[in-house]
Amino acid sequence: MTVLVISENDSDSIKPSVLNAIGAAAQLPGDTHLLIAGSGADTAVENGVKLEGISKVLYAEAEHFENPVAEDLTALIMSIASQYTHILAAATSFGKNVMPRVAALLDVAQISDIVKVESEDVFVRPIYAGNALATVKANDAIKVITVRATAFDAISTGGDGVLVERLQA
Repeated sequence: MTVLVISENDSDSIKPSVLNAIGAAAQLPGDTHLLIAGSGADTAVENGVKLEGISKVLYAEAEHFENPVAEDLTALIMSIASQYTHILAAATSFGKNVMPRVAALLDVAQISDIVKVESEDVFVRPIYAGNALATVKANDAIKVITVRATAFDAISTGGDGVLVERLQA
């Protein structure tokens, strides 16, 4: 079982909400990989390898990832999606733009805005404008999930440094 977390980053840093998404991924069994797409984002990659709980950083370097559009990022994610049981992103504008496209192309249901991980296939998410919580069981082979950043603790830096794998973009 391997989890992929999609990074929202610029060339220098990873957005704080991604650290919360990694915190959610840490509650799932197996390894966690971090996907960083960018142009000249070596500093972001250096920061990614220092994050606790990450066993591999995948880096796609291309000019069109300097300010990525959802279509380009979705194509990149789809090229590696079959290797993962869970694909997570923070429930930011970025994540809410990319993840429904990934779910549609995988022909799976997206689980939006989770606030709790109960098991590898059971999640809690708000419904009715946050006035109630629903427990959702996902039966899809690949779970596509957005994570409410405020519901999970951010992971810290201080990891040992991990393998960086360069992807063809």
